[in-house]
Amino acid sequence: MGTRMFEPSRRAVVAGLAGLPWLAAGQGAWAQAAASGQPVRIGQSLSLTGPLAQTGLIHKIVSEIFVAKTNREGGLLGRPIDYVLLDDQSKPDTARTLYERLITSEKVDLIQGPYGTAAILAAMGVAQRYKKLFIQCSLGLPELATYEWHFAATVGGAEADHTFPVKLLEALGSTGNPPKTVAVVTSKFPSAQRAGQGMKAIAEQRGLKVPLFLEYDFGTHEFGTIAARVKDADPDLLWVGALGVDGNLLLEALERVDYKPRRHFYLYPSSGPLAVLPAADNALSVTNFEDVPPFTDSKEGGEFARLFRAAAETANLPYPHADSQAGYEYAGWQILTAAVNATKSFDDAKLAQWIEASEIDTVVGRRDFKGKWHNSSTDLQLLRQIQGKKWVAVWPADKATPGVKLAAP
Repeated sequence: MGTRMFEPSRRAVVAGLAGLPWLAAGQGAWAQAAASGQPVRIGQSLSLTGPLAQTGLIHKIVSEIFVAKTNREGGLLGRPIDYVLLDDQSKPDTARTLYERLITSEKVDLIQGPYGTAAILAAMGVAQRYKKLFIQCSLGLPELATYEWHFAATVGGAEADHTFPVKLLEALGSTGNPPKTVAVVTSKFPSAQRAGQGMKAIAEQRGLKVPLFLEYDFGTHEFGTIAARVKDADPDLLWVGALGVDGNLLLEALERVDYKPRRHFYLYPSSGPLAVLPAADNALSVTNFEDVPPFTDSKEGGEFARLFRAAAETANLPYPHADSQAGYEYAGWQILTAAVNATKSFDDAKLAQWIEASEIDTVVGRRDFKGKWHNSSTDLQLLRQIQGKKWVAVWPADKATPGVKLAAP
């Protein structure tokens, strides 16, 4: 069993993975063995079209990698996974409708959360109504996740609007040339907007000037006016509450007005398109996994990076490397399957009870869920930078990619 996708998502996906050589190898053996067991159906919606499609595709690839790997290794409790994937088109109302469909019409046994804060909150309401375990991997407003059977695969902690700015300013302060002015440009997408407001507040608390605070509509494609205002502000640090390819569009607009930021940070970018853009050299972001050491030093991390690379190359992605979004999605599946294997059950209540009391090894580190709203501590949150058209870990220094240090102007 593999992915079952329904229109319009089938048309929207760049490349399916079911026929890939790495997936097909050995498939006959596990498929034959799994035929005697009733498949366990796991449903999810992802943004395969719309403004978040670039990142949604990463989550799709990861989910299919994990399902294929699990099925090759005997499935869940001896049952193959039948993965049911729907396209929410980057729209929270659509996500809400699709999770209703997954639970009532598709009759899935378990669900996984979608990508993006707005879609997650919409889907979480459905999960709560039907008392379904809900694991998500990209919620930027943790305080809104009050559902008792919700668990976060992320490592940004319960106060992401504080965690990200503090990590960034600590890292830049270590260079001996900390920024004195910060321009904040952010999408009005809920999590990005909140983080942007947090960046402004913390910068001002630390005595930094904020010559520009600008919010733009989610899905904006024209950044010319925004670029002109950034150039006028000429900050030491440009902080962008970016989602998807926002960062690319802004940098291209800045090039047209002949301006290059001295230091620049992007919150939730599409890692691949940004990494290969020449104007994005030395751009910063947060991470928990990249296709470089120390993340790939473990057996599990190395295998995950290798599988993702093979799938991404087949899908013709310009940057065929696992990133932080990929790491979170993979961790979400690891949390779910660890609970199933430990409890020998697909019962949502039993799974939620076990996760709440447990520590679980994932590709983003050993996790517990004892923090507010079932979030982990922020100890695993790292800073990454584009160097030589590839993301590498740069902060904290003791967890950086070997031979790499934070590049500063």
